[in-house]
Amino acid sequence: MKLFLKVWRQNDSESDGGFQDYTIDDVSSDSSFLEMLDQLNEELLVEGSEPIVFDHDCREGICGTCSLTINGYPHGKNQSTTTCQLHMREFEDGESITIEPFRADSFPIVRDLMVDRSAFDKIIQAGGYVSVRTGSAPDGNSLPVQKEVADIAMDAAACIGCGACVASCKNASAMLFTSAKLAHLNSLPQGQPEKDKRTIGMVEKMDTLGFGSCRNYGECSAACPKDIPLDFIAKMNRDYAKAKIKKAFTK
Repeated sequence: MKLFLKVWRQNDSESDGGFQDYTIDDVSSDSSFLEMLDQLNEELLVEGSEPIVFDHDCREGICGTCSLTINGYPHGKNQSTTTCQLHMREFEDGESITIEPFRADSFPIVRDLMVDRSAFDKIIQAGGYVSVRTGSAPDGNSLPVQKEVADIAMDAAACIGCGACVASCKNASAMLFTSAKLAHLNSLPQGQPEKDKRTIGMVEKMDTLGFGSCRNYGECSAACPKDIPLDFIAKMNRDYAKAKIKKAFTK
């Protein structure tokens, strides 16, 4: 395959960036999108040019680091697919592809296609700790957790924190990410003692970090490679309101 790439290049968050055009030949349709970028970088190194910087790690759709916007879609237009799971067979020979980083003020550009998503870590840290003694890993089915509750927690835990929800939202909202993390922690028995404190802490940290509010368009869930549902946002809003009311009456 021969492809025409328009790639965003930027030295750091303070510098001006712009698109640069590249042409790449002999791309296997069986290679992944990141392997295609590896091939381009090898060619750039041979030429003595600076390779393109981009985030990657597991390349198995688990870690959430491959934060690329491809032709205007976070992770590309395929549903339930991370960038590293996207294969070049999805593109046509001779196609032009625009590649840029996730766009959000709370995700400053580190360089080229790499962004700093440490704001997500700060939201998680604002949730505090679990005070319940959990001990070592228990045997399967030994904890009294209803299947319905376990299923909800498992669905929420599927969030890999990639940031596609933020990049797809016109308000750069992190509510889908935050609500998924809260649903995971708050659903299980071990998370109940700190549920209210955790919910208030994470929601308010999300706001102070500059993420926008929810527009209820559903773009975040549509872009999510793990199909996190919007129901978690409604649950988070309800839990936050209840926690604030209880806090006001217990002062």
